[in-house]
Amino acid sequence: MSLETVLKCENVSRSFKLVNETVDVLKNINFEVQRGTMASIVGTSGSGKTTLLNLLAGLDDPSAGKVQMIGKDILKLSDKQRAALRNKHMGFVFQFHHLLPEFSALDNVLMPCRINGRIKKVDQDYAQELLENVGLKERIIHRPAELSGGERQRVAIARALIRQPDFVLMDEPTGNLDEETSEQIQDLIVSLNKRLDSSFIVVTHNQDWAKELANQYKLTKGHLTKLS
Repeated sequence: MSLETVLKCENVSRSFKLVNETVDVLKNINFEVQRGTMASIVGTSGSGKTTLLNLLAGLDDPSAGKVQMIGKDILKLSDKQRAALRNKHMGFVFQFHHLLPEFSALDNVLMPCRINGRIKKVDQDYAQELLENVGLKERIIHRPAELSGGERQRVAIARALIRQPDFVLMDEPTGNLDEETSEQIQDLIVSLNKRLDSSFIVVTHNQDWAKELANQYKLTKGHLTKLS
């Protein structure tokens, strides 16, 4: 029985026009993610990893090719429709947590629900459950300034999961953390993948961690190669 495809891009390229030249950042990328799986994407700085994530998230348009999110061609959708699709089906964890400093950990996790409309009791209960799952049971009412770097990233991960997304994109989620905290976050992400039905696509410089994930890709000179 084949798994459901939650994210797919076909022959995707992205070029940027500079003053005197055109720079081809991504060239004919083909990438597919099935529900509940994990994938790592490695590559040197400037190889186009973040550009690829932005295309997969529908935050940018490819110069050529097609991107499908939950079977829908996002290039045919309006900005409002894309935003609604992301809010319902996608989570995103940035290298920098981007928490709102005036809000508690709980309120930060609930932000995608607030954007979607009125926050329900079930949303609040699930947000507390997620914060407990990421080891922040005693830090729910604390604001970002009162949390460590690792704790802030845990809040960001819980926020990405609050809408029970089909997939989560992660852009260097441990890039600004020390080695011990990075390992804790990595273990947490793998644990959440096993417990939830969400797929995780992780862009990372950490070669060792990347090799531990079932599906491994490398981005080199604009081309994406599957390693395993």
